[in-house]
Amino acid sequence: MRRASALPKPPVGQLLAETHTWLTLRTLFPYLWRYRVRVVAALACLILAKLANVGVPLVFKEMIDGLSGSQQALALPALLLLLYGALRFSTALFQELREILFARVTQRAVRAVSLEVFRHLHALSLRFHLERQTGGISRDIERGSRSISSLISYTLYSILPTLVEIGLVLGILFVQYDAGFVAIVAVSLLSYIVFTIRVSNWRIDIRRAVNENDSAANTRAIDSLLNYETVKYFNNEEWEARRYDEQLQKWEEAATRSQKTLAFLNLGQQAIIALGVTAMMWRAASGVVEGRMSIGDLVLVNAFLIQLYIPLNFLGVVYREIRQALTDIERMFTLLQANREVADAPDAHDLPSGPLQVEFSAVDFAYEADRSILRGVDFTIPAGRTVAVVGHSGAGKSTLSRLLYRFYDVCGGAIRLNGHDLRHLRQASLRAAIGIVPQDTVLFNDSIYYNINYGRPAASRDEVIAAARAAQLHDFIESLPQGYETRVGERGLKLSGGEKQRVAIARALLKDPPVLIFDEATSALDSGTERAIQEQLEQAARGRTTLLIAHRLSTVMKADEILVFSEGRIVERGTHGELLAANGEYARMWQLQQQEEGESLPAVS
Repeated sequence: MRRASALPKPPVGQLLAETHTWLTLRTLFPYLWRYRVRVVAALACLILAKLANVGVPLVFKEMIDGLSGSQQALALPALLLLLYGALRFSTALFQELREILFARVTQRAVRAVSLEVFRHLHALSLRFHLERQTGGISRDIERGSRSISSLISYTLYSILPTLVEIGLVLGILFVQYDAGFVAIVAVSLLSYIVFTIRVSNWRIDIRRAVNENDSAANTRAIDSLLNYETVKYFNNEEWEARRYDEQLQKWEEAATRSQKTLAFLNLGQQAIIALGVTAMMWRAASGVVEGRMSIGDLVLVNAFLIQLYIPLNFLGVVYREIRQALTDIERMFTLLQANREVADAPDAHDLPSGPLQVEFSAVDFAYEADRSILRGVDFTIPAGRTVAVVGHSGAGKSTLSRLLYRFYDVCGGAIRLNGHDLRHLRQASLRAAIGIVPQDTVLFNDSIYYNINYGRPAASRDEVIAAARAAQLHDFIESLPQGYETRVGERGLKLSGGEKQRVAIARALLKDPPVLIFDEATSALDSGTERAIQEQLEQAARGRTTLLIAHRLSTVMKADEILVFSEGRIVERGTHGELLAANGEYARMWQLQQQEEGESLPAVS
């Protein structure tokens, strides 16, 4: 398996790998080019806005020169004044039209990329999600989505307009005045840009270190808050605060260094601008004194300088933000590059409808190469029958359900449904045919109704209530002030373990699949509730192919076959009575559990 790559997290100041700028831009470009008509129209508005903007100083120069002449020429400045106002308005008009045209392009691109990343993350294997930290991923997606908008905004509204205006101004200076003005502006701009890019590139590594430490601190905080109860159980609030502060200290050091280098960047930029402006105004003033230039020319040169250097004042910020946006987008696109460990085969087909037989044929499996979990597991669950799997913790019982759902592929052997190898079935079709009540039930932070209805979103309210009744949950829900609209809290923490499992049972029953998996489905229930639900589970399993994974042996007594697992192998198999009569591992487990519950061992018939 090729594991998902991730950017490193170096100490403050240590260099990171260069951002793959062109690769990131090439990846982003198709999302924008889908709206090429709007893009081209927005660029046309940009050029028209800059033409109008450059025309303003030219008209202003003529007005100044007109006012400097005889008083009979007052009609000429009046006309120019109207043109001046029209050009000013045209600049704003085309800028707003550009924004109107491009707004949907930006938002659609952000939406399309975010949705694709979200879908891709759901398509990745369980192994990927077990190895990654949710806080870091969520921050990467958040920053990446926001950075797409920032990148487009800064490029279209800052960089491109400035480049267009620089080209127009240099052309006017070259045609209307001597090449000395062009040389001063060109040298100043080149020096400014080179200095800004070099220093900003140096600062990029520092900024990335800031973000890495920010993500790490955020991940640590989320992980601690998600485990709030565990922190309280062990009185480790100060321990968690110290761990969080350790990461914040790293972030503080990186952020402080970033701020200091920003001050150096700003100071250097202002020095270059000051030298360039001084040289230009000295040359223009000399031309006026010598009679080669008019007062209007001096005003024109000054106006051009202002128009050029005002946006350049923000070039450092814009360049830094663009590079940072590229870094954040690259991190998000890195998630898209993560390979799916389990993918549909090119010739995969849907699972035919109807009753299903489940067959594990000589299955070997290991999460890691040196840690074997299942060894030569071989059994069949006939359609409509129930097979139970029991054994001590770590024997590999729950791994069976993960393999049946195809969260992982087997390392050896095969799993078949009605003779169809799972690897040749579409995963959506396979998972639609299986319902599960997991050992550890995690609920959405929404209403009880939503969490039950999640099993089959198209189900009616009556069907949801019927599923809740079948799971012995309806009366409890009705006793709550908000009934089915009661919110369950983050990961269902407002409900007890038993209540959460009953919600999970109701959800699985609502799905109504041909294959059911009960993975320790009643482990969090008291004996009385377990007996009440057990009857409902047996009724739900009737006519369905059922895999019953259990630690409590009283829940598997009526299974058609019981498999006893030990160290990834089936060591015994048979019915409850047969296994007790064999007086092997199952019988010892049964006797031990009966003693723990204070009940007498029933006679074997």
